[in-house]
Amino acid sequence: MTFPELFALPVTVDLATAARALGISMTTAYRLTQRNAFPCAIMRPTYRYRIPTASLLTALDIDLQPVHPDDVENGIEFARRFTQT
Repeated sequence: MTFPELFALPVTVDLATAARALGISMTTAYRLTQRNAFPCAIMRPTYRYRIPTASLLTALDIDLQPVHPDDVENGIEFARRFTQT
């Protein structure tokens, strides 16, 4: 998954989405959940697994720092300086 895709995720995701973000197969994801070794927190409010996106991002070592619009604009401007030819 790309960073924009990760940051657009809802508050919780299903196991398939978490597995895709972690780069593991569904078989491996199910095995890890059965062994209580999945690298993220897992909720099971019904018969389906739900993974909090914050826990997923932490497992991927992505900071959960708030992003301010000014930072985005400054980053875009900075990137433009290096991509213009």
